[in-house]
Amino acid sequence: MKRDYYQILGVEKNASLQQIKKAYRSLALKHHPDRVQESEKKQAEEKFKEISEAYGVLSDPKKRELYDQYGHSGIDQQFTSEDIFRGADFSGLEDVFSRIFGDTGGGESIFDFFGMGGGSRRSGRRSQRGADIQYEINITLEEAYQGVEKKIKVPRNEHCTDCKGTGAKNGTELKSCQTCGGQGQTYISSGFFRMQQTCHSCQGQGQIIKEQCPNCQGRGAVKVTQTIDVTIPKGVDSNSRLRVAGKGEVGRDGAGNLYLYVNVLAHDKFQREGNDLYMELPIPFTVAALGGDVSVVTLDGNVEMKIPSGTPSDKTFRLRGKGMPDVRGNDIGDLYAKVIIDVPKKLSIQQRKLLEEYAKLSGEEVGSNDSFADKIKKVFK
Repeated sequence: MKRDYYQILGVEKNASLQQIKKAYRSLALKHHPDRVQESEKKQAEEKFKEISEAYGVLSDPKKRELYDQYGHSGIDQQFTSEDIFRGADFSGLEDVFSRIFGDTGGGESIFDFFGMGGGSRRSGRRSQRGADIQYEINITLEEAYQGVEKKIKVPRNEHCTDCKGTGAKNGTELKSCQTCGGQGQTYISSGFFRMQQTCHSCQGQGQIIKEQCPNCQGRGAVKVTQTIDVTIPKGVDSNSRLRVAGKGEVGRDGAGNLYLYVNVLAHDKFQREGNDLYMELPIPFTVAALGGDVSVVTLDGNVEMKIPSGTPSDKTFRLRGKGMPDVRGNDIGDLYAKVIIDVPKKLSIQQRKLLEEYAKLSGEEVGSNDSFADKIKKVFK
C-alpha cells in the first residue's frame, strides 16, 4: 500500500507550496543515490522515487485537489507516471539539480525516473499528446439529481487535413533533425537519475519541416469548434471534475482529455449540504395547532408528511432518502424540512372573534398593541 504523500514529505495537509518545495529540496539532496555510500544506493533510490512522486502530485494544485478528495485511487486512475510530473512546480529547484548535474544550459526539461510508477524507459522522440482542455458547465439541481446528457461546443485543435498533421506542405519531405538524431530529445545522466530535455533545434519533433503547410502555417493543426456529447452522472456537486477521454486538443501522438468542471446552480427552494437537502416548509397555523397532513415538494415529486398537533415554528422534520443521490452510487441523502408557521394577514369577523376568544382562554392580552400576526406567533412559539 502506498504511503500518504504528506507523510512522505513530512508536511501538514494544509502546507503551502513553498513549505512543500522546501521539504522536497531537503529530502532530494539527502536521499539522492549519488550522494550516499554504495551499500545504501538501492534504498536511497527507492526513497528518492517516492519523494519525487509525492512532490509531483502535491506541487500541482489540480492533482493535489484530486488527491485530497480521492486519495491514491484518484491519481492512479487518471495519470501515468509521466503525467504526474506534468504541471509539477520545479521552479526554484535549480540548486538541487545543479548539484547533481552541474550546469545543464537551461531550457525546458522533464524528469525520467527508472521504474517510476511502474513505467519503463522510452527511446525515440518525446511523445506529444495533445493538450487537455478545461470546460466549465452549469447545470440545475434537478439535472444534478437525475443526471443529464448535454451537448457542448468546444473549440479545439484538430489535425490539418491538407498536411495530415505533419505541418509540411503537401508533397514535401521532412528532414531528420541532426542535433538529436531524430529522437526529439537530448539527455544528461548522473547515476540512476536522468534528465531529459526537449531538443531545441526541432522542438521535440525529431524532424525539420522544409516547407510549411500554408493552411496551418506548419503547426499541423487547425482550430475547429466541435459539438461533443457528455454525460453528467446523477449526484454531482459543484467543483466536481469529469474526464471525457480523447476530446482534448489533438497532438501528433493522440488527443488530450476534456475536463468538465461542474457548477450546480443555486435553487430557489432547496439548499444543499453534501447529499442532504434543506428547505423551509410554510404550514397553516391551524395545522400546526391541530395537526394534519401537508404536501412537501421534493426533487422526486410531492410527498405527504404528517404534522403532529402543537408543532412549533422552526421545528425540522427529516424525510429519509429524499435528498441527493451519491455520485458514487452508494447512498441517497435526506431532506430536512423546517416548519414555518404561515400566519394569515386577513381574517373574517367570525374568524377574528374565535381567535380572540382562544387568546383569552390562553391568557393572552387581546387588547395589546401587538399586531394580530404577532399574537398568533406568540401562541405558536
